[in-house]
Amino acid sequence: MSEIISFDYFSKLDIRIAKIVEAENIPKSRKLVKLTVDIGTEKRTLVAGIADTYIAAELVGRLVPVLLNLQPITLMGVQSNGMILAADDNGKAVLLAVEKEVPPGTKIK
Repeated sequence: MSEIISFDYFSKLDIRIAKIVEAENIPKSRKLVKLTVDIGTEKRTLVAGIADTYIAAELVGRLVPVLLNLQPITLMGVQSNGMILAADDNGKAVLLAVEKEVPPGTKIK
């Protein structure tokens, strides 16, 4: 069972809708994709382990939930400034869909 967290702890997570504006496979990596996402007030670079499930070019234009206030990490020489949220289906990433068009930067709560 997962650890139970308080609502105050959850409130600290900055989860927003982002629009993928650029996507490219990271050379020498089978799983990593470099994404540029628009979060309304700025564009950020994220690295996601989704290349074995999705074709990078087909990701452009998609709205996806992202965790923004995660400590940056460098993967394969690319700094990731957030995390795209996805379901894990037997080791394969499944992106979460936004039911209705909302502006980039819309807060998830």
